[in-house]
Amino acid sequence: MEGFKLKLYQYCMEFILQRINTAETALKQSQEASNDDTKSSAGDKFETTREMVSQDIARTKNLLFDGQQNLQLLTSLESLPATGDTVRNGSVVYTNKGIFYISISAGQIKVDDQLVFAVSFASPIGKLMIGKQIGESFSFNQNEYTIQKID
Repeated sequence: MEGFKLKLYQYCMEFILQRINTAETALKQSQEASNDDTKSSAGDKFETTREMVSQDIARTKNLLFDGQQNLQLLTSLESLPATGDTVRNGSVVYTNKGIFYISISAGQIKVDDQLVFAVSFASPIGKLMIGKQIGESFSFNQNEYTIQKID
């Protein structure tokens, strides 16, 4: 991996590592809050609070799990050979309507003064691009996209 693609990869790696760190911190804080809670005379209020903390911990664990899966996916992209002429995971896809990095869903990225959309291969637009080749088209949100280049 080199140049522009490497910068996209590094951005996505930093994005997902930050997400994992945030989830781990939130999980730790929620678990500490749960452990520090002692039953008061409020009864029902305590039980409601405890249930809310429990739900928060479950949501945070899901975010952490999702982040870890995305980290594994990104790590696997590191060892892939050059993309070739077919869109697949790790491809940078240049279309007539924008540039897409097929990796993780990290949203819009600005690299070297170019806007790139980091999308998962499992996202609606990612699914439409996977397997396509230069010159092929696809339609998304009432827009017609033509693949001009694949890195």
